[in-house]
Amino acid sequence: MSITPDLLLHAYRSGIFPMAERQDDPEIFWVDPRRRGILPLDGFHISRSLARRLRRDTFRVTRNTAFDGVMAGCADREETWINDEIRQLYRALFDRGAAHSIEVWEGDALVGGVYGVTLGAAYCGESMFSRRADASKVALAWLVDHLNRCGFTLFDTQFLTPHLASLGGQEITRAAYHRLLAEALEKEADFNAVALPETGQEVMQRSTQTS
Repeated sequence: MSITPDLLLHAYRSGIFPMAERQDDPEIFWVDPRRRGILPLDGFHISRSLARRLRRDTFRVTRNTAFDGVMAGCADREETWINDEIRQLYRALFDRGAAHSIEVWEGDALVGGVYGVTLGAAYCGESMFSRRADASKVALAWLVDHLNRCGFTLFDTQFLTPHLASLGGQEITRAAYHRLLAEALEKEADFNAVALPETGQEVMQRSTQTS
């Protein structure tokens, strides 16, 4: 059965998401992890090194300005589950306002970013990449701050990696995730409700207040 954007959104509402075995594999399979990764929006951990990076404003951060570039960056690795059909599907969701990206720039170069799908008050993070030290951490810091300010209650990371755990990520059961998802789907949040902050200092201060 061909996957459509509507079917993809239905899958997310049911708690599942698609993957491919590798970039050149046309087959897509559905995943519903027994253990689910989440990043509590009131528990993002900013290390001393990341705090210094945010204070210095080493990078420029934008929203929804280079969605295709972020997807390409996420797929630019030896092993990736992002094949051509997945790229097309998420681009279609982006065009419909159901997928969003945060981009990290060094000058005119895209050096990091993260993208995901929004449903109700849930943000389902798909993938992130980094071409400079701390670029993906900066993307997540700005994203968590933005989700909080826009009314989101759930940040789904799919799996818990050591990188996400160091930033406050947690692993919960499938049943617990489905409960959180059901609660988030009953609420409304708008990824475009507010503008991004102008400085990393703002992000750090708010994170300190809410964590």
